[in-house]
Amino acid sequence: MSVKLITSHGTINMILHCREAPKACRNFIELCKHGYYDGCIFHRVIPGFVAQTGDPFGDGRGGESIYGGYFDDEIVAKLSHDRKGILSMANAGRNTNSSQFFFTLASAGHLDGKHTVFGSVTEDTVSVLDDIAMVKCKDERPIKPVKIFSAEVIDNPWQDDPLPADASIPEKPLISEKQKCSIQ
Repeated sequence: MSVKLITSHGTINMILHCREAPKACRNFIELCKHGYYDGCIFHRVIPGFVAQTGDPFGDGRGGESIYGGYFDDEIVAKLSHDRKGILSMANAGRNTNSSQFFFTLASAGHLDGKHTVFGSVTEDTVSVLDDIAMVKCKDERPIKPVKIFSAEVIDNPWQDDPLPADASIPEKPLISEKQKCSIQ
């Protein structure tokens, strides 16, 4: 089960843990497949810690899952934030997973038991995370946007399956409330 993100800093290939974290992986694959992450920025980059993205509003406060709201954590003891390149769900507390995710930029074991690990970056593309970690930031936000251009699902274990009964693809907002435009 694999996905690749084409970003402004290069391609990130990921292997997903679909058996261990099926809801997180299904959510991620469906959002990738339907272009939900296309154009998203990495809104939070903390060198030596994490690079976070997946919010279509770009401010870290938004995003929806395919399950219509939050979905529960899938904490698995054998999956750990033990190195650079771990793919994990961002959340606002227990069982508040939606669309946001992060990559570890170093070992971060203190996140174990708090965030769902659902994949990892392949060794041949982990250097892209090194490039992202080096961007100049102000208040953890890259000054020059680091962007996901597109996501491609390479291997989908649910390819021939319909969405779960309680799931649907969320609308991707084209513009945030704060960025209303008008013609003058």
